[in-house]
Amino acid sequence: MLLFSKIYAHAQKVPEDFGYKHIAMKYQDEPVDIIVISKKGEEKLAKPIFFFCQGSLPQPVVKYDEKGLYGTLPFDENPFLEDFHIVIVGKPFVPIISDVNKLGKDFCYYKDVEKEHPPKGYLERNYLDYYVFRNNFILKQLAKERWVKNKKLIVAGHSEGSTIASKMASINRKITHLIYSGGNPYGRIMNILAQSRSFDTDSIDEGNNTIDYWKEVVGNPNAVNSVKGYSYKTAYSFSMPQKENLMNLEIPVLISYGTRDWSSPFNDLFQIEAIREKKENILFNSYLNLEHNYFPMDKNGSVNQEIYNWDKIAKDWMFWLQNK
Repeated sequence: MLLFSKIYAHAQKVPEDFGYKHIAMKYQDEPVDIIVISKKGEEKLAKPIFFFCQGSLPQPVVKYDEKGLYGTLPFDENPFLEDFHIVIVGKPFVPIISDVNKLGKDFCYYKDVEKEHPPKGYLERNYLDYYVFRNNFILKQLAKERWVKNKKLIVAGHSEGSTIASKMASINRKITHLIYSGGNPYGRIMNILAQSRSFDTDSIDEGNNTIDYWKEVVGNPNAVNSVKGYSYKTAYSFSMPQKENLMNLEIPVLISYGTRDWSSPFNDLFQIEAIREKKENILFNSYLNLEHNYFPMDKNGSVNQEIYNWDKIAKDWMFWLQNK
C-alpha cells in the first residue's frame, strides 16, 4: 500500500512542478483556474500582464507525459517573460492540468472519452460572453496584485481566442494592446461556409447545407444541444462579427493571419475597410501560403507540419509590442 501511494503521488503533477503559479479564483460562485508564467526568479517583480485566450477545444492549459511538459502556449514564451507575466485561464470545468494519457482526441478532456462527452459545466458555459466577462473580471482582480504593473495590459488570442480577445478589448478600457490572430472579423460561420464551398460539386451543394445549418442555429441561438461542446449557442455567439468592435478600437491592434487560412479573404476585406476608414492604429501581418496554425500549405492543399512557424509569428508579435 505504501509503495502504491508513493507511485500515485509521484504521478500526480501540479502546475508548480513546471515552474508555474496556479491561482484558484471564484467567478459567479464557480471555480476558475488561472496559470501565471513568469521568468524564474522574477515571479514577484511587477510587470505588465500578457493575457492569452485559448482556442476552441476543451483542453487543460498544462499538459504533460512521462517525458515532461508539452507546449503550454503554441510558441516559445521565454522572450515574452523578459517584459511580461503571461496569464492563461482554464476552460470551465476542465482540469487546469492533466497527463495527456488521460485525455481524448486532440488532448481534449472528456467525462466519457469514448463518446467524446465533455463536462456538462463546460457545455453550458462554452459561449462568447461567458469567456469575455469572466476574463475581464479576472483581469480586474489581478490588477490588485503587487506583481502586476498596470500601465500596460496586452490581450492576445488565436482562432476562437481572437474573438474573445477582441470583444474583451471593446469593453475593457484597461486593455492597451490587442493581438488578433487567426480570427475572422465577420464571424466563425463565414469560415465554415468558405470551407464547405470548397467541397461543392455539380451535384452536391455543401455551401447551401451550411446555410441551412445556420438557419437552424439562428432559430435556436441559446440551445445547448451538443454533447461535444459545439452547440448552437456556441456557434451563434462565436459567429457574431467582431469587425465593428475592431474598427472602433483606438488602441494598437495587430491582426495576424496566414493567407491560406479560410479566414484570409475576410481579413483582407477588413484590411481594405480599415484603410478606407484610415485606421492607422491597426497593423495587418499576413503570412504567405500559411494555413490557420501557420503551417505551410502547397498549391494542392497539402499541409507541411514539419515546418513550425509559431516562434517566428510570436517574434513578430514581440517586435510589434516593443515598438508600440
